[in-house]
Amino acid sequence: MRFMVMVKGDENTEAGAMPSEEELAAMGRFNEELVKAGVMLAGDGLHPTSKGAKIRYSGGKPTVVDGPFAEAKELVAGFWMLQAKSKEEVLEWMRRAPFVDAEIEIRQVFETEDFGDAATPEIRESEEKLRAQLAEQQK
Repeated sequence: MRFMVMVKGDENTEAGAMPSEEELAAMGRFNEELVKAGVMLAGDGLHPTSKGAKIRYSGGKPTVVDGPFAEAKELVAGFWMLQAKSKEEVLEWMRRAPFVDAEIEIRQVFETEDFGDAATPEIRESEEKLRAQLAEQQK
């Protein structure tokens, strides 16, 4: 199972505050553990929303809204994509994350089989081809 772990933003991340050398080193060690355990698929920090944009769709028409966005606690400052046997395994790992003051959100990622009969054999085949292309591009 794949899980996305989202690190929530706050006033500091929205202000563009960078982590200290000690914080970067601690996070690097934690990420090394995740990689060595075969759990981490991806992970990165994100620039503040002042450098981002949203697109809202209404009636099929997109409207671009430039950042910054309100409610810093609702925003995502970084993420991990993890592969684990269960949510409990992800919780075990994330309890060890070197945060002092932070909030994270953990969400399981849908897999093709989760869509049941709506994921026809053609859709499944197309999804498999896309995943293979992505894997090849990441080499």
